[in-house]
Amino acid sequence: MEIDFEAITEYQRYKLMASLIVPRPIALVTTLSASGTINAAPFSMFNMLGEEPPIVMISINRLDDGSLKDTAVNIARSREFVVHLSDEAMAEKMHRCGERLPPDISELEKVGLTPVASSRVAPPRIAEAPVAFECTLWETLETTSRQIFIGRVHRLHARDELIDIETWRVRLEHYFPVGRFGASDYVTTRERFTLG
Repeated sequence: MEIDFEAITEYQRYKLMASLIVPRPIALVTTLSASGTINAAPFSMFNMLGEEPPIVMISINRLDDGSLKDTAVNIARSREFVVHLSDEAMAEKMHRCGERLPPDISELEKVGLTPVASSRVAPPRIAEAPVAFECTLWETLETTSRQIFIGRVHRLHARDELIDIETWRVRLEHYFPVGRFGASDYVTTRERFTLG
């Protein structure tokens, strides 16, 4: 089968790419609105881009009317955000943070996640998350359908048992992040194997 991407719609391209390029890591991003409301939303078009400088990328689609989502508005205004990785224990609450709420209502409060102060940026991090990266905006790219934010990581917060600071390795026996598999489907990371 061969599909000409020039001959299909934007939505059809999205459905194919988002369901085939899997599993994708999920960034649960916290930001602050201009009035101080904590916004939290998950994005699976996310990844690490490099280590010097340490940068991550989040791609946020526009709403149907072409306007920006709350997270994009907040990052563009404040230039600060926190990226969290979610594990199995908080997967359902992470998913519920994706529900559309008015900008003055906090997803964290609605789903029962706990904000705690960050060290370097104003948006709080989430206490239940196994990993949190405090970021400032490094660069922004824009397409007709998306805002792409590249963030510079300044601080990492991780559960104490996750990282061996002598070897700088993650103790995988304590780390079970979930990934996105398209639509509302997710995958766990328990089935692992080593090659080489």
